Amino acid sequence: MPDETSEPPMQASDMPEPMGSTPVSDSAQGRFTIVGIGASAGGLEALERFLLPIPSGCGLAFVVIQHLDPDQSSAIVSLLQRVTSMEVAEAEDGKTVRPNAVYVIPRNRDLSIREGRLWLLPTAMPHAPRRPVDHFFSALAEDQREFAIGVVLSGMGADGTLGLGAIKASGGLTLAQSPEEAGFDSMPKSAIEAGFVDIVAPASALITEILDCRRRPVSGLDEEQSRSALNTIIALLNERSRHDFTLYKTTTLFRRIERRVALHRLDSLPDYVRYLHENPREIDLLFRELLIGVTNFFRDPAVWDAVKAQILVPLVTSHPLGRPIRAWVPACSTGEEAYSLAIVFREILDEIVPPARSVLQIYATDLNAEAITQARQGVFPANIAEDVSPERLNRFFSIDARGYRIAKDIRDMVTFAEQNIISDPPFTKLDILSCRNLLIYFGPDLQKSLLPLFHFALNPDGALILGSAEAIGDFTRLFSPINQKARLFRRINHPVLRSAIRFPGKAVPMLSSQHDASIGERGGETLQGMMERILLSRFCPAAVLVDSDGEILYFSGRTGRYLEPAAGKANLNLHVMARDGIRLPLISAIKRALRQDEAVVLPGLTFMTEGGMKAVTVTVQKMNRPESTFDLALVVFSDVECVSVPHNISRKAARSRVHDAMSDELAHTRAELDVTRAEMQASLEELKSANEEQQATNEELQSANEELITSKEEMQSMNEELHSVNAEMQSKVENLVCVNNDMSNLLNSTEIAMVFLDGEMRIRRFTPYANQLFKLIDSDSGRPLSDIVTDLRYPTLTDDAREVLRTLIFIEKQVPTQNGRWVKVRTIPYRTQDNVIDGVAITFIDVTEIKELQDELKRLKGETL
Repeated sequence: MPDETSEPPMQASDMPEPMGSTPVSDSAQGRFTIVGIGASAGGLEALERFLLPIPSGCGLAFVVIQHLDPDQSSAIVSLLQRVTSMEVAEAEDGKTVRPNAVYVIPRNRDLSIREGRLWLLPTAMPHAPRRPVDHFFSALAEDQREFAIGVVLSGMGADGTLGLGAIKASGGLTLAQSPEEAGFDSMPKSAIEAGFVDIVAPASALITEILDCRRRPVSGLDEEQSRSALNTIIALLNERSRHDFTLYKTTTLFRRIERRVALHRLDSLPDYVRYLHENPREIDLLFRELLIGVTNFFRDPAVWDAVKAQILVPLVTSHPLGRPIRAWVPACSTGEEAYSLAIVFREILDEIVPPARSVLQIYATDLNAEAITQARQGVFPANIAEDVSPERLNRFFSIDARGYRIAKDIRDMVTFAEQNIISDPPFTKLDILSCRNLLIYFGPDLQKSLLPLFHFALNPDGALILGSAEAIGDFTRLFSPINQKARLFRRINHPVLRSAIRFPGKAVPMLSSQHDASIGERGGETLQGMMERILLSRFCPAAVLVDSDGEILYFSGRTGRYLEPAAGKANLNLHVMARDGIRLPLISAIKRALRQDEAVVLPGLTFMTEGGMKAVTVTVQKMNRPESTFDLALVVFSDVECVSVPHNISRKAARSRVHDAMSDELAHTRAELDVTRAEMQASLEELKSANEEQQATNEELQSANEELITSKEEMQSMNEELHSVNAEMQSKVENLVCVNNDMSNLLNSTEIAMVFLDGEMRIRRFTPYANQLFKLIDSDSGRPLSDIVTDLRYPTLTDDAREVLRTLIFIEKQVPTQNGRWVKVRTIPYRTQDNVIDGVAITFIDVTEIKELQDELKRLKGETL
């Protein structure tokens, strides 16, 4: 049976929706598809092949999960950016995923996703085997449901297999690179062999498969057509597999079937029905997909803590010796749930002082024969180390060539069997029944039939464990909560009519081993049986066996004279079926009889029948049976002959007799009234107590509501502040852009060469005209100025710059160049806006013409003299 954690509880409406298109991006709802990509060794080449053919504006988002060295920086972002036009960035904490973008997991971090945002998580155990791909895929399946896509590329190990199973179970699409093409085929091969991969193709062809599956339209059908097609598919499944899916939730079936329709590139459900007729193998694949089970060891650790403390420990310490503790785990999938229960039980036995000698027998069943076969082997992949602590791994597992093998003493506690919980008989006399996340796949009718069956299967005070999305519904009279949050319930010893329990259709009642061996060869009844039958039917008074609520559990003799069916829905309650004159006295008589050991006798009750007025004496006796799980009472009807009044008795005597009868009835009525008043008083006190609890709960809710309102106001205020800060930052950015444009135009228009140096005389920045004096290129930023070839004949330039930095006094010199020109070099301190000296600024002004004019002027002045 299915056993998935990611499946949400269904809505009240369970009618199928007409099938429509399945686009890559649903802009109307703001939803788009997120593709998780897992890769390990050899994954870079596979990633490049995968991303290269992706068209721009595809509407998909991609999240790359790779096994990176935690101690070395990675250049995967820049490497992937070369092969795609989409933006490639390292994932950031709280980053909202956008379409047409690629996000890469950072090193030494695990990555999760919630409500479309990426969240960075620290690695749980730095030296333990990690499975970041499984971790992200599982989170992606839970967050995005049918919009999730998982892709496994080249890599070593089995990381990604369980994650693909979670995505497939949630209705998403799963793909893997062809193992023949992968540089390391362990990861894709593991996922394919597990049966969790929908499409296998070369890395370069995977994006085509994704786009084709997500964009292929499915023609719309009305409700009647959808229902008809679904009924046909269910009939084909039943005929092929001998398992009936009629009572499964329709929405669950439609979601799984729609996946198969899209995978086969079909346009409608009728087309898929024809495909099933033509390809019987597809029926087997659909059957496997409907039974897909995703589970893990110690799922929901808080629940296991509650199971240990509130169910197993009390059960072990109080269980009678000599009788094993019996547990049933239906829908066990590959056995992790059953083995987890056995491990916790073994730990309890070792912790209890003095040591307990209890024995646990677990029956684990599932509809999937392949899952049962795998569970019996007890071998699990290495990535269970993330769910099982190192102490438990060392204690309860051994290293196997295929992973971890469960210890023999744990394996011996569990008996695995193939079983259909809908049609096969249940296990009985159970102390624990763990049925987690199974009922969510069933329709309301099937859920209502299974819970009474579970009640029947459990021992008195037995424990029922349900999944986080499941509840007992209207069966509060059958189960009481042990821990509501953990979904732990205790069986209430309340009688349930066999007619109210819908036993599985294939269940065959077993004959008692004590059956009389003297039955004749022709199948006739024994002489003793025949005599007892005649005595009971002809000579014994009519009687019924009832519980404390008046529900009739057994009829004996001819009770039709005193009981008659009430009009309307069939009801086997004594208080409803009893005739007038008997009904009211029986109410208090049964209650009194159950509170005492003596029988309660109601003499001479009269009632009207078709033959006239009749009289009956009713005796109510409590049934004391040690093995009984609830109170029982035997109600016996004894006929009384009606005596007519003789004519010679005076009217006064007759009136006296009537008066005495009425007095007795009045006294009886008063006694019943007193009992009723006492019961009403007790009920009133209980209601007062419940009201006080409700008031306390209401006050707590009001307090919580006030805190939420305060938090909302604080968040609103913080949001306004963030808007203000954002506006200021936007304004500053615009100002900086303007200033930067002005500075660029100023420097370019002055045609002045400038070089800016930091405190270590390394080049910080330079203007384009500095290239006329220094052999500078863009990559020279950060290099010492002394390493740059220059045309200036100024060997002390660096020394002068250091002197300016030391004294803060500018230096100005005229120096020649190699080609005979003259340049005025002015070196000044570089001041920041905060008036901090952070280097020097050197300007170079060509003064060749001025120098030539000065020389010419000197020459003319000399000639004049």
